[in-house]
Amino acid sequence: MSFTEPAGRQGSPEYRWPQDKEEPWQARAAAIDGDVAQYFLVSARCGCFMQAARSLNVRSTLLRKQLAQLEQQLQCALFSFQGSALSLTREGQQLQARLVALAHERKLPVVEQPLVRLAVAESILHDILGRDLIALLRRNASVRLEIISVDSELALQAVSADVVLWLAPGESPHPGPTFATDEPQRLATLDYLPHIAKRYSRVTARPDTLDDLADFMLVQWRHDRQIDGFRPWNNLVEQRLAGVVQMQSYELMLEMIRCSACIGLLPMYMGRFDRGLVALPGLFEEPMRLQAWLAVNAESQASAEVQALAGLIRHTFSERQEWFE
Repeated sequence: MSFTEPAGRQGSPEYRWPQDKEEPWQARAAAIDGDVAQYFLVSARCGCFMQAARSLNVRSTLLRKQLAQLEQQLQCALFSFQGSALSLTREGQQLQARLVALAHERKLPVVEQPLVRLAVAESILHDILGRDLIALLRRNASVRLEIISVDSELALQAVSADVVLWLAPGESPHPGPTFATDEPQRLATLDYLPHIAKRYSRVTARPDTLDDLADFMLVQWRHDRQIDGFRPWNNLVEQRLAGVVQMQSYELMLEMIRCSACIGLLPMYMGRFDRGLVALPGLFEEPMRLQAWLAVNAESQASAEVQALAGLIRHTFSERQEWFE
């Protein structure tokens, strides 16, 4: 089906492949703009305009417009739909073969995408950053991204990455990365409280004191045992002789709270992330708090891809600023 004409006109003379002896279509193929030729080849290979646009990191509307103009330039239909499947017409197959042959003749190199390494605290990745990273990958299927989980001081000091997003106690970014970075930027202050699922606790029956917790199972993410600022919660868990579960997985700990009537320590923003969870204030007098910090590797900070990723993270935290207030 042509982008520019109704399907019923595909057999009409104006859609025939040009047969001008002085300028055969092979010569016209060689004259096609390189970007447009790539749009066509990737669309033909993917069999889907949306996936082709993702692979090329361009808007699908731009890709369709360029291919429509190519059809007008060559005066023929290049694509057709058979049901919901996109396929090439006879002329489209001929053009594909010619462009592939030209590419081999020119020995065009494959455009390598730079590898960007992101080191990030697992809880931040899951709760705050995950959705925007997925959106990034949906828009650009050619990106090369390595995500490294850092949930201990040892892991943070051992990691090598282009962008680092970590949690630290106190007002300074230490402990932080051991390699040279730009000036660390504080993105948010995260306060922590015990949480419970709303469906397992009526308002009038929710625990108001530490003694009330005796009737509830506690769940602890093992990473939190290393955080000195969580001492009030950690001491409570360690004193338990029964009714306590310790988890290696952050995501599984969340499921335990959601689905097993457990109480666990979570950041205050969790009530916005998951409306089914509710904080239990007033159980501890001493506040439990961490700071979220962002830094970029000094050696790779000039990279446009690294700066784009750091900008995405800043934008994500800025959009969710009310979560941390």
